[in-house]
Amino acid sequence: MTDSPDQGVAHTTINPSRLFGGSCLALIATAVSFAVLADIMGPLKEAFILTNEQVGWIVGAGTWGFTVSIFVLGPLCDALTMRVLLRFAFLCHGAGVLIMIFAGGFWSLFIGALVISLGNGTVEAACNPLVATIYPDRKTQKLNKFHVWFPGGIVIGGLACYGLGQLGIIAWQVRLTVILVPTLIYGFLFLGQKFPATERLQSGISFVGMFKATLFRPLFLLLFFCMMITASLELGPNRWVPSILQAGGIHGILVLVWISGLMAVLRFYAGPVVRRLSPTGILLASAVLTGIGLFWLSFAESVGIAVAAATVFALGVCYFWPTMLGVVSERVPRGGALALALMGGVGMLAVGVITTPQMGRIADVYVHEKLEATHGYTVAVLEEIVKTYPVAKEHAEGGQADDIQAAIDDANAVLADLATSGKLPPTKTANALRSAKKSSGGSEAGDKVDGILNPAENYGGRISFRWIAPLAIILVIIFGALYMRDRRMGGYKVETIESAPDDS
Repeated sequence: MTDSPDQGVAHTTINPSRLFGGSCLALIATAVSFAVLADIMGPLKEAFILTNEQVGWIVGAGTWGFTVSIFVLGPLCDALTMRVLLRFAFLCHGAGVLIMIFAGGFWSLFIGALVISLGNGTVEAACNPLVATIYPDRKTQKLNKFHVWFPGGIVIGGLACYGLGQLGIIAWQVRLTVILVPTLIYGFLFLGQKFPATERLQSGISFVGMFKATLFRPLFLLLFFCMMITASLELGPNRWVPSILQAGGIHGILVLVWISGLMAVLRFYAGPVVRRLSPTGILLASAVLTGIGLFWLSFAESVGIAVAAATVFALGVCYFWPTMLGVVSERVPRGGALALALMGGVGMLAVGVITTPQMGRIADVYVHEKLEATHGYTVAVLEEIVKTYPVAKEHAEGGQADDIQAAIDDANAVLADLATSGKLPPTKTANALRSAKKSSGGSEAGDKVDGILNPAENYGGRISFRWIAPLAIILVIIFGALYMRDRRMGGYKVETIESAPDDS
């Protein structure tokens, strides 16, 4: 294995086991951030009176910022070195958490989530080629083992958030600090380590040759398109599961933990699955199960249905991300770090810029539809807020009094629009109820707000699942064609750098 040009490190030999362990902890930090951001969506919505779409943009920033770093830094992995990239990831994880903790509103929350996501993308930009380089003969298997720790990290983060809640520690700021624990550990594991040169550098492929081998391969372009859909089907719904199911009276974070736990176990035993089914066969089966599971999840109004649907969904999405990366690494080997970076980047870009915000927008539409379906009762609750909250304000102090007044003002604004147009205003109605819920203090009117808002939030969110489930049909067609083509060609073939087409 060729030594890296890194200078000034304590070790002079490469320690693959420690590098792999550090990579896994870095991915755990990335995954914990996903779990924590998903868990605090509801509290952020209430604390800052945000719409579902705004929350979608904040959580989406925690996704598409990933794309910025991986698109910019991934192709430069060879020049900057993996060691430098992982130092940058460490700084982003720490700084992003602090920005969010001290946030004053939507934009600072958005920026903090974006900075965390820059760290997440940098982890992928550095660690995917690192794993592929130190295990050149077992790329798909080891990438699946490495990516065990994405769902595994979500389990860790989800259980940590749930445990804090059970201890009565409900502040969303405290939950964010959970991200710092694996961050400090991976920073320590990488400290002083020597990193290898990437496989592309070791083979003498030029930077231009890497671009040509990636961007001029029709197979890569097809997989690039598919990555946007596979990532959207996996990560978009996972972002929304906790808050949507929680609104329906189900412990959504525990359902997310169940999904992620199954994914981690299945990825850990990816070797036998890969040997029995080709990677393209795995992708085809995954697309079928994902579509069924996600559509079924849109009907989850009880714990039993939620767990059953989540199980099928987990079986579907568990192999998507690492197998897509494995196929690219094995079928477009000359693409090196660039090909892997583009795949990871476009997946997160689709989730952050399109899927997560659009699911929020769809949810907002159907939340309002549900509130309109109980028009008379919704209006009666708003009128009760205007009537009873001023009494509560007289006994409140400081910020609580300000919150109560904001709830009164929001309810009055909705009633004024109703008087003018004869209709409840979209978005403003749900936000007025969210404002009233935040400042209810357990009052009778607050209980009525919960009784009308929570079912609407649950309904709108579940319908958003139903809207994106059909994307799986596109994948079934494409992966089915690739699988049949492999069978006609005598089976799935792994290309080496030497055997791959020379586009340099």
